[in-house]
Amino acid sequence: MSMSPPKWPSPDQTPPPKDEEERLRELGYQPVLARRMGGFGNFAISFSVISILSGCMTLYGFGLNTGGPAVMLWGWAGVGLFVLCVGMALAEVTSAYPTSGALYYMADRLGGRKWGWYTGWLNLLGLLGAIAGIDYGAALFTGAFLNLQWGFTPTPGSTMIIFMCILLLHAVLNLFGVSLVSLLNSVSVWWHLGGVALIVGALAVVPSSHQSPEFVFTEFVNGTGWDSPIYVAAIGLLLAQYTFSGYDASAHLSEETSNASVSASRGIVRSIWVSWIAGFALLAGLTFAIQDYAGTQESATGVPPAQILLDALGEGGAKALLLVVIVAQLFCGNAEVAAASRMVFAFSRDNALPGSALWRKVSGRTQTPVNAVWLSVVFACLLAVPSLYSVTAYGAVTAINVIGITPAYAIPIYLKLRAGSRFEPGPWSLGRWSRPIGWIAVVWVAIVTVLFCLPQSNPVTVDSMNYASIALVAVLVLATVWWFVARRSYSTPQAYGSAREQAEIADQIV
Repeated sequence: MSMSPPKWPSPDQTPPPKDEEERLRELGYQPVLARRMGGFGNFAISFSVISILSGCMTLYGFGLNTGGPAVMLWGWAGVGLFVLCVGMALAEVTSAYPTSGALYYMADRLGGRKWGWYTGWLNLLGLLGAIAGIDYGAALFTGAFLNLQWGFTPTPGSTMIIFMCILLLHAVLNLFGVSLVSLLNSVSVWWHLGGVALIVGALAVVPSSHQSPEFVFTEFVNGTGWDSPIYVAAIGLLLAQYTFSGYDASAHLSEETSNASVSASRGIVRSIWVSWIAGFALLAGLTFAIQDYAGTQESATGVPPAQILLDALGEGGAKALLLVVIVAQLFCGNAEVAAASRMVFAFSRDNALPGSALWRKVSGRTQTPVNAVWLSVVFACLLAVPSLYSVTAYGAVTAINVIGITPAYAIPIYLKLRAGSRFEPGPWSLGRWSRPIGWIAVVWVAIVTVLFCLPQSNPVTVDSMNYASIALVAVLVLATVWWFVARRSYSTPQAYGSAREQAEIADQIV
C-alpha cells in the first residue's frame, strides 16, 4: 500500500480539465450524450436525489415510532459519518471509471463480468424503486395538502392518479435534455437549503412552546412491539440510511459532466456532507416543535410532519410549508428519473436488458436516451400498482430501492480493495486513506444490509412484514435467470475504435 500523502482535491486546487471524451473512448465507449453539465450541476443531482425534504419528511413517522427523538438525532449524526466514508470510497472509484454505467461498470472492470452483472441489476432495480418511492411519497404529501386546502380525502386510487401525473411530468421534463435537468437541479439545491431554513426558522420562532433539549436528544420511544431497546435503536437507524441513498446519480451523469473524473467524485462527497448538516437541522427543528407526540403519530393527514406544522404554525403556515416540501420532492423525483434512465441506457449499451437495442437509442436532437426515460417511469409506475390494494406496498417499494442500491455501493469498493495495486486511481484519490476508509465503507454496508432485512414491528404479519429480504432474493433470482439468456451478448467493451463498433454507435442515435 502506498504511503504517499492523501490527495484531497479542493476548490482552490482543481486539476486541469482532462479530455473526458478521450478518456471515455479509453474505457470503451464512443461519446453520444451531451456533455453540458458543470460541477455544480453534478453535485446538485445527487443532492436533489438524497433530498432531505423528501426522505426525512416521508420517514419521520417511522422515526417517531422506532426509537423516537434520541435515535433520530444521534442516528442521523452517526449514520451520516459512515455514509460519508462510503461516498468517499465510491468517489475514488468513480474518478477512475467516469461512465454512465457507474457501479456495474466499475465492478465489471475490477471483478469480472458476473460481478458487473449482479451489481448492475441491484443498482438498476434500486434506482427504479427509488423513482416509485420518491414520487409516491410526493403523491402522499400532495394528498395531505389537498386535504388541508379543500377537504379532499386521499384514497389509494386518487393517490395513484396523482402519482401517475407526477411520473408523467418527470418524464416530459427529462426529454428536453440534460441542460434543463441540470438547471432544475441547481434550483433544487437552493430550494432545499432555503426550504430547510424556512421550516426550521418558522418552527423556532412561531410556536409559543417547544420541547426541551433533554427530550429531543434523550427521549427514547418504542412503538414497535419488540422488547430490546438495542434492536429498536438499530432499526431506527434506517430513517437516516433510507434518506442517504441515491448519491451515485453523480456517477451516472458523468458522461454528461465536464471534467467528470473530478467533478463527479466531488459531487458525490459534497452531496452527502451538505445533506448531513442540513438534515440534522431539519430533524432537530421538527422535533423541538412537536406539540402532541401521540397526535403527531396518529395524524389525520397521514403525514406526521404535516401535523407538526399544523400544531405549531396553524393551517395557513402548514399549507405554505407543505408546498415547499412537495416542490422539493418533485425536484428529487425528477433527478432520480435522470439517474435511472442513464443506468438503463448504459446497461442496454452493453446488451444486459431485454430489448437493449431499443433502450440504448439516443435522440439526435437533445442527445437524451428518450426510450430509457420512458422505460424508467413506466416500470416505476408498475412497481407502485400494489399500493392500490395494500397499505404495506409503499414500504415494499422502498425496500426494493434500498436493498438494491445500498449493497451495490459496496461491491466496487470491495473489488477495489481486493485489486490492491492493480487499481489505478483517477485524479480524485484518497491516497493512503483509501484502504481504511474503504474497509469502513464495506463493513458499514454489510451491517445496514442486514438491518434492512430485519422485521421492524412485532408481531410479524402480512401487513407488518419487512419485504426487503424478499425484494433482495427476487432481484438476485431475476438477475440469475436472465444471465443464462443474455450472458453471450452482455459485455463491457475493452476498447473502442473498430469500424463495427462505430457503426453500432451510429445506429443508436435517432
